[in-house]
Amino acid sequence: MTMPLLEVRNLTKRFGGLAAVNDVSFSVEEGEILSLIGPNGAGKSTLFKLISSFLHASSGKVVYRGEDITSMSPHHVARKGIVRTFQETTIFRNMTAIDNVVVAHHLQSTASLTGFFFGTPAARRDEARFRESAAEILDYLGLGDVKEMQASTLPHGYLRALGIAIGMAARPKLLLLDEPFAGMNSDETQHAMRMVRGIRGRGVTVLLVEHDMPAVMSISDRIVVLNFGKKIAEGVPAAIQADEAVIEAYLGREDEEVGF
Repeated sequence: MTMPLLEVRNLTKRFGGLAAVNDVSFSVEEGEILSLIGPNGAGKSTLFKLISSFLHASSGKVVYRGEDITSMSPHHVARKGIVRTFQETTIFRNMTAIDNVVVAHHLQSTASLTGFFFGTPAARRDEARFRESAAEILDYLGLGDVKEMQASTLPHGYLRALGIAIGMAARPKLLLLDEPFAGMNSDETQHAMRMVRGIRGRGVTVLLVEHDMPAVMSISDRIVVLNFGKKIAEGVPAAIQADEAVIEAYLGREDEEVGF
C-alpha cells in the first residue's frame, strides 16, 4: 500500500474556548483532486492555514510524505512542495501578469537579494530563467495573450487564473486552492475546471476549498465535509450527495437550481 502524499491526523486548533478545527483526520493521495466543503464557519480556512503552517495546531499532526511538518515555518513547508493560493491578495495589481509570476519564483533564486539589487550575473540568469518559466505557465493556463497586461486591467476570471499561476511558479507538489471558482460565470467556471484538471495532469495534487457545489461534484475525486470544526463525512461525490448528515448540515434537500 502506498503512503498518502498528505495526512491530517487528529488535527485540532483552539482559539480560547472555541475549537475551530476539532480532531479532524483525512489523507490526500498523490495525483487526486480532493475538495473541502462545509458551511461558512465550518473550519475550512483554518484547516488550510494549519496544513500550510500559517497557523500552528493545538494538537494533532500534519504529515507530508511521511514527515511531520506540523511545526515548520510556512516558507519551509512551501519549499517542500505545499503551496497555498490566496485568491487575489497575492497579486501586485500595478505589475504585468508575467512580472507577477516572475516575482513568485523567488523560492528558486540562486542569487542573493543584494545580487538582484546590483544585477549580478547570477541574478540576470535567474531573471531570464524565471521569465521563461513564467511565460510557459501563463501560456499553459490560457493567459498567454494577456501576459504583458497590467493585472489591474484583467477581468475577474483572469485574475483568479493569475493567482493560480503565481502558486504554480513555486513548483508545488500539493496545491491548495482557496475558492478558485468564486464569482465566476458558467463559462469562466468551466474554463477554471479545465485548468485545475490540467494542473493535476502536470503531476500536481490538488486540495481545494470551494462553495460551488456543481463544480465540486464534477471535479473532485473525493470530498471531505466539515461542520462546526468537525469532519462529518468523507467519500466520493455520489456518496457525499446521498449522505444524510451532509444534506442536513450543508447541501439541503432537493434544489432544482443546483441539481441535487
